[in-house]
Amino acid sequence: MTATAATATETVTETATLSRERADLLETLANHRRFLRYTVRDLTDEQARLAPTASVLTLGGLIKHVAAVERGWADFIVRGTVAQEITPEKYAEFAADFVLAEDETLAGVLDAYEEIAAATDELVRTADLDADHPLPEAPWFEAGERWSNRRALTHILAETTQHAGHADIIRETIDGQKTMG
Repeated sequence: MTATAATATETVTETATLSRERADLLETLANHRRFLRYTVRDLTDEQARLAPTASVLTLGGLIKHVAAVERGWADFIVRGTVAQEITPEKYAEFAADFVLAEDETLAGVLDAYEEIAAATDELVRTADLDADHPLPEAPWFEAGERWSNRRALTHILAETTQHAGHADIIRETIDGQKTMG
């Protein structure tokens, strides 16, 4: 077998072992991330900081928040409960994740989101989806609740989808541009 043939065979084998569930998760995540990214196309950093609705949400802040949420739940898949434990520092980080700070750029936040997405995609390909971890004590989790890696990934998808909708409304308010329609 030649080097080229070996490479082609390895690629086919890797693709063939990607289950339909994993392929569907990857495709759906990519699609909704694309919707979210599309809402900030051609915006300046100043426009990405605007909060033109009754909400305090901004487009730059939403991208930053979704990236942080994805990073946190991916970390939960890798490290377990400790990744989601609530501390005063984490509350401060959570609030800061909704703001595109003056020293940040939209391009920088989008680049960071792309890196986080690539790492999550690798987890979709490789993590044991049935493995689970206990959730930490928090008012928004039921006591003793456990989440599978699959559920953490679907939570990332739900967060991305929900905030892509928020972003679409904000963008339309800024300049009339829509993601769809």
